[in-house]
Amino acid sequence: MKLSVCTISFRHHLQSIDQIVHWARTHHFQGVELWGIHAKNLEGNPKYGAEWLNSYGLQTSMISDYLPLEGSTSHMITETMKISKLAKKWGTNKIRTFVGRAGSLKISKSERKHLISKLQMICDYFESEGQFVLVETHPNTLTDNLASTIQLIEEVNHPALRINFDVLHIWESGANPIEAFRRLCPFVSHFHFKNISSREHLNVFSPANVYAAAGSREGMTSLFTGAINYEDFLNEVIPTMEVEASLEWFGPNVWDVLENDRSEIKKRFEENSLQGYYSKT
Repeated sequence: MKLSVCTISFRHHLQSIDQIVHWARTHHFQGVELWGIHAKNLEGNPKYGAEWLNSYGLQTSMISDYLPLEGSTSHMITETMKISKLAKKWGTNKIRTFVGRAGSLKISKSERKHLISKLQMICDYFESEGQFVLVETHPNTLTDNLASTIQLIEEVNHPALRINFDVLHIWESGANPIEAFRRLCPFVSHFHFKNISSREHLNVFSPANVYAAAGSREGMTSLFTGAINYEDFLNEVIPTMEVEASLEWFGPNVWDVLENDRSEIKKRFEENSLQGYYSKT
């Protein structure tokens, strides 16, 4: 397993990329998931990129962005080219995005067809650059449930299309994460790990709340103390594939929670004789 920290976890913290990367190295993470806006704002500084990050023994696991599939084709392609160039600078071939701004049950057939066509276009571009686009399983998108996600994979039918499997959002949709993983496994290239104390608090992850500095964080909890059984999930997934995952934390005490979750994952692997699957640093 290769674990990454997400720079989005520090969206409301006064921490530099240097501080985040230094901490990730000293706390035995293997990578950094770079938020798209952070990559864009660092673009003008030649110091930062893959070589700099590799000097810490770390890799860029993924750039997480929001490609504008709903806008004009020319704007979408321009933004796709920009993020592709940034991904190359940071040494990753994985770019995360969402598909649409409405749930699969709320969108018309023609709107869905339009989004699929746009997604095929960006898949063509990323394939030509040796890269992949990872659509995230997320509410209010075309991948808000397992059936629609599988349908999307079949509709796009492209080798550059992959899945960022967000365990909490899969669970939020009503699916069993283990069963969903078994169905989606051939297409999964990355995971987001986070947890919640109960379903009644799931609204804290809505974009309007989670991106707000004054938003509620009620119910956010460390990985192994929430409603989702990550121990069972990881025991299913780890023997199946080499897992690349990001600990996606949006609450307070970022350093403490990330370090605790990383330590607990390692501890559980060792207790279950799975330590060989955990990248040693």
